[in-house]
Amino acid sequence: MRAKLYNGLTRSKVAALYTLARTLYTKARKSNCTMSEISFQNAQFLISAPSLQQCPPETGREVAFAGRSNAGKSSAINKLTGNGKLARTSKTPGRTQLINFFRLDAESNKRLVDLPGYGFAKVPLKVKQTWQRHLSEYLYKRKTLAGLVILMDIRHPLQEFDTMMLNWAVEAEMAVHLLLTKSDKLKQGAAKNILLEVQKTLRQSQIDDLVSCQLFSATKGTGVEELKRLLKDWLSDAQPTASQACQQQDA
Repeated sequence: MRAKLYNGLTRSKVAALYTLARTLYTKARKSNCTMSEISFQNAQFLISAPSLQQCPPETGREVAFAGRSNAGKSSAINKLTGNGKLARTSKTPGRTQLINFFRLDAESNKRLVDLPGYGFAKVPLKVKQTWQRHLSEYLYKRKTLAGLVILMDIRHPLQEFDTMMLNWAVEAEMAVHLLLTKSDKLKQGAAKNILLEVQKTLRQSQIDDLVSCQLFSATKGTGVEELKRLLKDWLSDAQPTASQACQQQDA
């Protein structure tokens, strides 16, 4: 009697069905995990927008990269994605004049954004002012912005424009990550000392709960994996964007 349960199925058939069900469930979980994982190597150019009005629809999440025009922004994006030709690099600072979007998935719900460089670009003042207006509009109004990566040459950290960007982000309670780029230009000890000094400044300003910092070198690959882990966390749907966090507080 005990060998015939479950509407006439034998124990051996039930065991076989159970094994099959577990196999299918395991495959489905692996498939879902693969789909949900973020692969920066899959990054593809999506669109270039001259202003907020031409940006992609505000769905999903995105992380923006900002920095002075000589901070190595495009090189960092190319190293992160493993594609040396994804973001344009130039020996002439200030070549990036548009808001450039790169998608990380087929639905374009996860994006990296290369913002126009600021502060150092050798361009006419009127053009520079236009860039800065579009940059400010994007940062203040873009609802899908999950976090801001500010790139700074490790030899010249926390310059005027860097501080301006940092102050805005802190006021908006947005997560910020500082990349001290070109760390290969200094000896390891000297680079570490500058990192410690920047972290000390963040603690003294009482913003270290919102702002993190690391060493980075696009040439040597220093800090790439650390940056990937952070960006995956920011791009996760479990983390609210700055806009969503403000709405939660208002409620």
